[in-house]
Amino acid sequence: MVKYVFVTGGVLSGLGKGVTAASIALLIKSLGYSVTAVKIDPYVNVDAGTMNPYVHGEVFVTEDGGETDLDIGHYERFLDVSLSKENNITTGKIYSTVIEKERRGDYLGQSVQIIPHVTDEIKSQLDLVASKHGSDVVVVEIGGTVGDIEGLPFLEAARQLRFERGVDNVLFTHVVLVPKLSTLGELKTKPAQHSMQELRRIGIQPDILVARSSEPLTEEARAKLSLFGNLPVTHIFSNPDVEIVYEIPIQLHRQGLTRAVVEKLKLNYVDPDLDPLMEYVEKFKNPLQEVRVAMVGKYTRLTDSYLSIVEALKHAGASLRIRPKLVWIEATDLERGVKRVEEFLDQVDGALILPGFGERGVDGKLSAIKAFREAGLPVLGICFGLQLMVVEFARNVLGLADAHSTEVDVNTPHPVVDLLSSQRGIVVKGGTMRLGSLEIKLCSGTLAWRIYGGSDVVYERHRHRYQINPSYVDAFEREGLIVSGLSPEGFPEVMEQKNHRFYLGVQFHPEFKSRPLRPSPIFSWFLNGLMH
Repeated sequence: MVKYVFVTGGVLSGLGKGVTAASIALLIKSLGYSVTAVKIDPYVNVDAGTMNPYVHGEVFVTEDGGETDLDIGHYERFLDVSLSKENNITTGKIYSTVIEKERRGDYLGQSVQIIPHVTDEIKSQLDLVASKHGSDVVVVEIGGTVGDIEGLPFLEAARQLRFERGVDNVLFTHVVLVPKLSTLGELKTKPAQHSMQELRRIGIQPDILVARSSEPLTEEARAKLSLFGNLPVTHIFSNPDVEIVYEIPIQLHRQGLTRAVVEKLKLNYVDPDLDPLMEYVEKFKNPLQEVRVAMVGKYTRLTDSYLSIVEALKHAGASLRIRPKLVWIEATDLERGVKRVEEFLDQVDGALILPGFGERGVDGKLSAIKAFREAGLPVLGICFGLQLMVVEFARNVLGLADAHSTEVDVNTPHPVVDLLSSQRGIVVKGGTMRLGSLEIKLCSGTLAWRIYGGSDVVYERHRHRYQINPSYVDAFEREGLIVSGLSPEGFPEVMEQKNHRFYLGVQFHPEFKSRPLRPSPIFSWFLNGLMH
């Protein structure tokens, strides 16, 4: 029978439930079991694709084109696997399926209710994920905070699973905040106590408690949590702030969490091999050199908007023993004149032009691209970043002053970036972009070709509606901005400047496939290009 580990959160959101869930999944996998992970998002959206990054952080794209919560990225990076769109369950997905079944008459005249119909659908989708991935264990993170009205059907489904499958097959892990008040200088457990009480009121007694705090738990705090949480001290684990998230599974294992999970689920225990992960952490924490990367975007006030890119830089940095120091540049500040890009030229070794959508911040990004290009600094552009690199080059090198993307200016006389032909006539926004892992044909002898080890064809994940207009390629190439990667449809996927140590833009998102022990080659070459 498939075993389930549910991870819930209390006190407040943003505690790191996703990293905790990913850490537990990694530790179970390290014992030799087949493990997958599911993120449940109680919002009514069908997926994360239509949400502003300021609302929910980055949209993570899976191989099969799912637009998912960023925690799916944590799971992929920790487990070193590729997950599917089914690994992200939302209220919107569940209710859409239930309503579709009701309209078909599948419920045979019943009054369709939260219990049993909605909760049965939740359990059915969890079992479907387990079956699809052939998993022995499924780690399920229930998003939000215990007490949120949106999460109640999912918590009820988890409670039912424990009742139906037995205590040896379902384990509950609760993640709580234990804050330290500066005025008192002590860790306060009362918020965690109330959170566990709320969980018990719903019918769930946690088996394991993971306490997030700024520093390790004291024995006094552990004793209080044990007493009021109704669980042994040995099942309370401290998760203090760390320098890098990949330390967390190592710390939890050293405290005995792996054994606690194994005992509860009646699994076989062997000493896990965490040496590769520990080696990665050591390399990250002990770099031989530091480089400064300008991160030019319009969501920089919430760096989770670019989480996978930040992680990809860390992965590449550790492999090269380089510490990437990120200098965030808000494009709208440049646009409004609050900041000048010239202020940053001497502060950084290169620039990463971040992805995004829409008109806001475009002029700020264009001014930054021009300054970095003319200064001869290495530049990497991702998705919209590539498109704006092309717009800037068209304006300032080709002399096409009004060149633009039709996404921003539908009346531009020089549409160097235009809507994909497959997107014309599409009205529905959700899930209709060019999505998922797609083929890129690389041009022999180019920088892109060398980055990928001389491969003629590679596959990377995409999320876009607009493309570089092939009609302008000859003009670009005459001036040295060449196409080094093409889509099967024939539009540029990669462009680079000849005779430059690193000036390259990609239409795809290489960050989504980067792993701690297998960094994306694009980020590795980019960081290497920043070395003096």
